[in-house]
Amino acid sequence: MSQNVSLDATDHRILHALNADARASGAALAAAVGVSESTVSLRLKRLKSLGVIRGFRLDVDPSALGVGLQALVSIRLAKHDRAEIDAFTAAAPKFPGVVRMYHMAGADDYLLHIVAADTEAVQSFVLDYLTRYPAVAHTRTNLIYRVEDGAAWMPETL
Repeated sequence: MSQNVSLDATDHRILHALNADARASGAALAAAVGVSESTVSLRLKRLKSLGVIRGFRLDVDPSALGVGLQALVSIRLAKHDRAEIDAFTAAAPKFPGVVRMYHMAGADDYLLHIVAADTEAVQSFVLDYLTRYPAVAHTRTNLIYRVEDGAAWMPETL
């Protein structure tokens, strides 16, 4: 759910500092933002409770661990009733190899970013987890050659 959260200049500076280094200590954030550590701690708790900061994740390079293939799998559902959508939305992120799931509007209903050891593993993923799922009418798989992170969206400073 989206909500319009009011952020002040200190909140913006904290977000920008975290965007530059999400592992920064409270002391480092306080120094970068120009406030006390206790203020940073309270602000971070507030930003988390409001859902502005959704969490912190480890970003692992699959190829460094020998998992050299990534793919985007588009999924179109056969029917669009609430029960089918809710069931697939709950199940799909838990399928092995799913990095991220997008529920979308348009020709396709979902887009899954997956990692796999090879093309046979991608095929097994589609056959074992998607085509067996009763709501799935169509899938389309696109292999990813390379992944580059963007600058990460950040709100403009006040």
